Amino acid sequence: MYFVRTAGERDLEKVRALLVESFHASYDSLHGRARVEDLIAHLFSPAALKARLVRKDAEFLVADEGRNIGGMGYAAMSQALTKTVMLHLLYVRPALQRQGIGRDIFAELETCFPDAEIMRLEVEPQNAAAIAFYHTHGFTEIGRNENDGISQSGIPALVLEKRLVG
Repeated sequence: MYFVRTAGERDLEKVRALLVESFHASYDSLHGRARVEDLIAHLFSPAALKARLVRKDAEFLVADEGRNIGGMGYAAMSQALTKTVMLHLLYVRPALQRQGIGRDIFAELETCFPDAEIMRLEVEPQNAAAIAFYHTHGFTEIGRNENDGISQSGIPALVLEKRLVG
């Protein structure tokens, strides 16, 4: 049984391993292994993960079963958009998907930002499983960004949004 909790510094190595595994599983076939390795090096360096962990207007969560981390989520208040929280990362270890871990992490993240009225995210347009997950959880497509605005990866992204109930 996985329990959702706030991540700590001791979790970062396991979180990085989960993100590496998940990114390769999700994106190698779309962008090639070398491009994915470049993205991982940029987005998930130890320093980048630590910066997310210590950010004051953010939540960094893990789903933990005592020894292993099965999923992680990270969201932060937008610097540019009023009353909007950006869901930056929500990943579940590929072998553990469709067991409710992502749902539980997402449910917790929804409650962490009492001043937010909107949750927004960007998703790879060809990641059908992620898009279906977000639609199931109340997100609707509001646009497209040709250069993934969150990671500046140069990869297009769909922009999805959900109104949060206060």
